[in-house]
Amino acid sequence: MSDSTPFEMRLVHLDLKGAPPKVSYLSKVFPLFRALGANGLLIEYEDMFPYEGPLRLLRARYCYSPSEVKEILRLASLNQLEVVPLVQTFGHMEVYYLGEGEASRQWLQQEQNSKAKLCLSHMRAVASHVLAQHPHVTPLAWDDMLRDMPEDQLTASGVPQLVEPVLWDYAADLDVHGKVLLMQKYRECGFRRLWAASAFKGATGPSQALTPVEHHLRNHERWLQVAASGPVDSLQGIVLTGWQRHDHFSVLCELLPVGVPSLAACLQLLLHGGFTEDVKLRVENLLGVSSLETTDPVGERAGSFPGSDILSLVAHFSLHLRSSVDALLERNRYVTGWFSSYHRSRKLIHPVMVQHIRPEALSLLARWSALLQQLEAALQLAFYPDAVEEWLEENVHPSMRRLQGLLQDLSEAAAPRPPPSDPGWDASQDP
Repeated sequence: MSDSTPFEMRLVHLDLKGAPPKVSYLSKVFPLFRALGANGLLIEYEDMFPYEGPLRLLRARYCYSPSEVKEILRLASLNQLEVVPLVQTFGHMEVYYLGEGEASRQWLQQEQNSKAKLCLSHMRAVASHVLAQHPHVTPLAWDDMLRDMPEDQLTASGVPQLVEPVLWDYAADLDVHGKVLLMQKYRECGFRRLWAASAFKGATGPSQALTPVEHHLRNHERWLQVAASGPVDSLQGIVLTGWQRHDHFSVLCELLPVGVPSLAACLQLLLHGGFTEDVKLRVENLLGVSSLETTDPVGERAGSFPGSDILSLVAHFSLHLRSSVDALLERNRYVTGWFSSYHRSRKLIHPVMVQHIRPEALSLLARWSALLQQLEAALQLAFYPDAVEEWLEENVHPSMRRLQGLLQDLSEAAAPRPPPSDPGWDASQDP
């Protein structure tokens, strides 16, 4: 493994608040993480933790059991992956925020007080409690609130002696100079050690289904530049985040298996100091893929890594399902010309046109239904039923329902109907 990386620790983030992988899948993918260059995990347990007592109501329906959590930790240790648990205490708990209570509001009305001061006092209290209970643990803190605080306030707070800030930025055009200045500011305030946080997936859109590898490679290239330009030996490591939801109310973004090629490329880039053709070839060989770009791997060399079948099928559905249904419903001349929404609502169609539309629609439905069975089977091996249901409902079922709706309307329109009665004809009269 290369010694050229400035990041001694390389933590892979597991965001479990959406589509948490089964332990059986983690057992397959942890060795790959290690082989790619990771040496730690940042596990955001969220509602997958088996809380007890008053916190039991926080459990997800399919939360890990205590024995499964122990197994995850055992598997991590087996693969030499240090585990850092992540608890989102400030920005992501979706309860009312610090400062919104009556006592805090009154405190903030006093001239010498501010939101920054309130935040720092709470950080100091939480970090002090953690250190009192676990003296050998080092709290890390995302630096959202710290960035814009005055240096003298940060220095006087005592927080720099208690926590290590995580400077996060997931942009492809990350401001290198700005990050270097921020690192210098933190060092001058008394923070001895700093961390970086990049992203290998989940940072380019709340409903992103496929991971744009190039975006994440550029993000990591910028972080290498930050490490090279900032204070020497300041950065202890980097967290490669892989967000699964932007918050508890948003939809799922890229599933973990879909993001594996991006993770592989980014880890290898960090290890080797760049993403040369040799490094790219090494990544492709490690994953068993013919290309890192998500074009359409179905039928090609889809990969040999855990979950490569999921990536292959997800890519095929994402790239072709909606477009193929749109082509039939919106661009097929027989559908748009003889079975438009006007015709469908009135169940009207020329009998000859049924033969121009139905075979193609049935063929399309059969093809996607067969692929859907494969996708469901693959997803069920890696994820719990609620995650499978949610992903399919968001990404597959709407287009399938449109196709099924067309065929249903076609059947009803083509069904024989009695001729309309002549309004001037009285059936009781003899001819």
